[in-house]
Amino acid sequence: MTLSDAQRAEVATARASESPTRRATVPALEALLFTPVPVLDHGFVRVIDYMGDDGAVVQAARVSYGRGTRRVSEDAGLIRYLMRHRHTTPFEMCEIKYHVKLPIFVARQWIRHRTANVNEYSARYSILDREFYIPAAEHLAAQSATNRQGRGALLEGDEAAEVLAMLARDAAQCHDDYAAMLNESGDPARQGLARELARMNLTLNTYTQWYWKTDLHNLLHFLSLRADPHAQYEIRTYAEAMMASLEAWVPQTAAAFRDYRLEAASFSSGMLAALRRMLAGETVTQPDSGLSKREWEEMMAVLDRN
Repeated sequence: MTLSDAQRAEVATARASESPTRRATVPALEALLFTPVPVLDHGFVRVIDYMGDDGAVVQAARVSYGRGTRRVSEDAGLIRYLMRHRHTTPFEMCEIKYHVKLPIFVARQWIRHRTANVNEYSARYSILDREFYIPAAEHLAAQSATNRQGRGALLEGDEAAEVLAMLARDAAQCHDDYAAMLNESGDPARQGLARELARMNLTLNTYTQWYWKTDLHNLLHFLSLRADPHAQYEIRTYAEAMMASLEAWVPQTAAAFRDYRLEAASFSSGMLAALRRMLAGETVTQPDSGLSKREWEEMMAVLDRN
């Protein structure tokens, strides 16, 4: 991750300032505020602002005025009940805002989560930095033969080296041409192409930045998909960095989320029927289970029976 001197100064200034407030604050998250957490080769995630805490979730569920004399265990139990039974609105009472630096192709995947407020760095007005995501060799893989959205075996040797060289070469060449079209050299004989047109030449591994604000409920939905082991590696690294801030911000909610969502599994009615037959001592196979081959394999993977 690279920060300019101006960005470092901005972070230092933001972290040095303090504001008295009557609002709920979370010391563990306050300690993380504004600090960039490195992700991939040039990216980062940092928390800019937040509203609410675990107590706000409980307060919304009870519609009460204050914390009163309740024990922490009572609040944790209520949060676990809300998570277990998939209540949503109490978690919508908390919000968090992130500043994220990420490759364009990750941003285009991320933006599918539409329940957030987003403002992205504009290449119509500004010039994108010469920074590109180049994967580490251990993340170069062939297309999966069974999953159209997934990766298969790792590329090795000369093929891996050739791919890495092409990624670096093409990104650098496209950015050089981008700068030339903009007339960044200042040639008085040229006008230079408009920024909004020149940007079309950039590769998708070029880094962009945005502010992304969402409520806790929708953040949990994002993390349930993107922090999942099956998620694409590049976006998963961002989700994992955000999990750390979630655990600092709302530790009781984060623990319940891990137990009931992130590290849990859902069974269909057909899966439950097959599982009940197994527990009753019956030998059940995929053909007589009533499940498709894929659903059967997913159930066996959850049960660690592959």
